[in-house]
Amino acid sequence: MRRRYITLSDLPPVLPVFPLTGVLLLPRSSLPLNVFEPRYLELVDDALSGGRLIGMIQPTESEETVLRPKLSQIGCAGRIVSYRETEDNRYLITLEGVCRFKVKEEISALSAYRQVACDFAPFAGDLAQSEDGDFPRERLLHALKEYLSSRDMKADWKSVMTAPAESLVNALAMMCPFEPAEKQALLEAPSWVERVTTLVALLEIASAPGPGSLN
Repeated sequence: MRRRYITLSDLPPVLPVFPLTGVLLLPRSSLPLNVFEPRYLELVDDALSGGRLIGMIQPTESEETVLRPKLSQIGCAGRIVSYRETEDNRYLITLEGVCRFKVKEEISALSAYRQVACDFAPFAGDLAQSEDGDFPRERLLHALKEYLSSRDMKADWKSVMTAPAESLVNALAMMCPFEPAEKQALLEAPSWVERVTTLVALLEIASAPGPGSLN
């Protein structure tokens, strides 16, 4: 039976976490993951036998230089909604974002993967569908066109024009190659309106002519 996460009481006090630099998961968005490290294979196994929730979070230190990097204070819980095991012992999973959380503390555990005590209360609004409201679609489209043009990238404009506002904003926030700190700013935006504003600002800044440009 599929477990539903409708209220804060449905969410667990402790989450296993998957720290990944530059990877963003937002509520009601899908994130495909290719899992191959033994500790994260164990994490997926344990999640599948329980509530299927995994906390995606960015480390604040380089994983290449620090054995156990510090974690950001804010992450997002995702539910495993698809799973496939490959012949070379990898897991291909898809997470569906459920709700953001604040890390209260890291838990000492016997598992190879890390776990945190989390507080979902500051983000209770994530469990409700966002109101599109006065969505600045035209400004976002203009900023996106400039951003893609500056990088010689293309988009499926028919899909962009017709996508629901929240789906479009979340997809761009997750897929655009922003810096880790910029991804974190998108995640931590307190409201839907502020996330849209942050996204547009990042697109506009990234596509602005640099010093000495003739444009």
